[in-house]
Amino acid sequence: MAFAKGAEGLSPKVLAMALDAVACAKARGVSGRDDLLTVIDYSLPSTTPRLWVLDLERGEVLFHELVAHGSGTGDNYATRFSNVMDSRQTSLGLFRTAGTYEGGNGYSLKLQGLDEGFNDRAEERHIVMHGAWYVSPEHARSQGRLGRSWGCPALSEASARPVIDTIKGGTFVFSYSGTGEWYQKASSSLNACAAPSQGGGGPVTVAR
Repeated sequence: MAFAKGAEGLSPKVLAMALDAVACAKARGVSGRDDLLTVIDYSLPSTTPRLWVLDLERGEVLFHELVAHGSGTGDNYATRFSNVMDSRQTSLGLFRTAGTYEGGNGYSLKLQGLDEGFNDRAEERHIVMHGAWYVSPEHARSQGRLGRSWGCPALSEASARPVIDTIKGGTFVFSYSGTGEWYQKASSSLNACAAPSQGGGGPVTVAR
């Protein structure tokens, strides 16, 4: 499976980890859709589009978007992550999308955290995907970073609804960072998981 147009900046290593995380979750009995996968690479700066929505069946990139992190997680770079109430920090790991609602941040998508100790309090913390005025190339240029959420993966107001309507209802979202306790645990647990990183079938490559 090769992703060409729109896959710029998507690390093959991060994509492989995301596919392994989904495979391992399914091996544990977690249900979810196989056709789509959303990857967020928080090792990249907020000024860089770092969210990809992938069509695994067709090998296509459906969206490549800016996404903000929590105010407690860092400035332009995300450096601190949490599963704790009121931390205003972003959580890492594998999530499954649920339903939508209209809330204080407009049209929003509920996220269910699937990694115990790292994101399993997402619903309790009201960690959702939503649009925000402070997510835009203009804001990034003027401030040197995007604005920041209270821990939610916030998208631009223009992209939020189409992205949410595409991935809602049981698709997987993988949020990555290349450092810290989560990375160490994820690396060891995914390596120990017997399921290979096949995703839609076959080896995974990202065309440059």
